[in-house]
Amino acid sequence: MDVSEPASISTGIAQRYATAIFELAKEDNALDAVDRDVDALDAALSESADLRDLIHSPIYTRTAQEAAIGAVAVKMGLTGILVNTLKLMASKRRLFVLPQLLTELRAMIAEEKGVVTAEVTAAQALSDDQRARLAETLKAQVGRDIKLNTTVDEKLIGGLIVKVGSRMIDTSVRSKLLSLQNAMKEVG
Repeated sequence: MDVSEPASISTGIAQRYATAIFELAKEDNALDAVDRDVDALDAALSESADLRDLIHSPIYTRTAQEAAIGAVAVKMGLTGILVNTLKLMASKRRLFVLPQLLTELRAMIAEEKGVVTAEVTAAQALSDDQRARLAETLKAQVGRDIKLNTTVDEKLIGGLIVKVGSRMIDTSVRSKLLSLQNAMKEVG
């Protein structure tokens, strides 16, 4: 069995739902609202273990999962397109692809707006001023508007790891220490 098969099936499912949401939102001139919803859902998934359990657990029945995700979506104030899609996904037992769907949808919206998403991992939380300067620097390099998606990893000790498309810039202290350690092993 090919181990990449389940991942590619999930990606295919996520792409189909993301394309449908994107097309409907574009038709209704609701891309900005859906973009905000994607960010809100992504944050909710990151913060709530209960929500992650809801989308992954086979214990919940289809109707219970549909009712629960519908209630969560309405409470979050998500657009009708997303509320209906989430309910449909629950009824079809497809909520497990929600993280991939959000990634796909975010990429489609960014492409439509001409924005590039930069994945930034920092040793500590960036201030608004630091985020703005980083975005401007990256915009000068890439030539397109930049949306920063930041995470904090204290193991970096200091510095940043920035991924924009296929390019990666690693200025972390941890990386520099590891390369110094490797250089010392080669000498001694």
